[in-house]
Amino acid sequence: MSFDPVVRLADASRVHGDGPQAVPALRGVSLDVAAGELVAVMGPSGSGKSTLLNLAGGLDRATSGDVIVEGTPLSSLSAKELAGLRRRHVGYVFQDLNLIPSLTALENVTLPRELDGVRFKDARREAMEVLTEVGLEEIADRFSDEISGGQRQRVAIARALAGERRLILADEPTGALDTPTGDEILQLLRTRCDAGAAVLLVTHEPRYAAWADRVVFLRDGEITDSTSAALESAR
Repeated sequence: MSFDPVVRLADASRVHGDGPQAVPALRGVSLDVAAGELVAVMGPSGSGKSTLLNLAGGLDRATSGDVIVEGTPLSSLSAKELAGLRRRHVGYVFQDLNLIPSLTALENVTLPRELDGVRFKDARREAMEVLTEVGLEEIADRFSDEISGGQRQRVAIARALAGERRLILADEPTGALDTPTGDEILQLLRTRCDAGAAVLLVTHEPRYAAWADRVVFLRDGEITDSTSAALESAR
């Protein structure tokens, strides 16, 4: 494992609103995730887990402190530059999946790569490769309302893994999956880590947190503890 951080949160805070209405979502969080490292984030509802992922991937900006991805401070980027960095370097698995209903599974996975300038033929090949990895090659031409919730979840995971993204952000990626399929998805994330990606995984399941190299615990927007995981017996 490399110890150069792919993503670094440096005393990062996020406050929603102003004055008496201000609500702190994240409070002075510092966290490095290196290439080849899978870090699980756990904590109660409302503890700031999704906010941490949004800051790490540039979907939201820190109110104070900074977030650095691949050596670039996100605060220094324009909206256009930030969008380009996200497309090239960051793969997301959102809780609400964010699939486009009018596109097939294959097209949903292909689209972000095409938007980043990858030739259609190459983007389609990458998409089929990763759909095969998650066991969905047979439903590649189906629309999202024609497949099950678990299959939609795996399409969203395939979209996050397509290409050479070095930072994978996964917000409860196993939520709609049965245990065997969830284990397969964690194996995929682990394999991507071993190939050099950094993964931040939000989960409430100790079973899946046990696949991580570290587990970070959040409460009220602050890191309260961090411990090694990777419990082979739990896999």
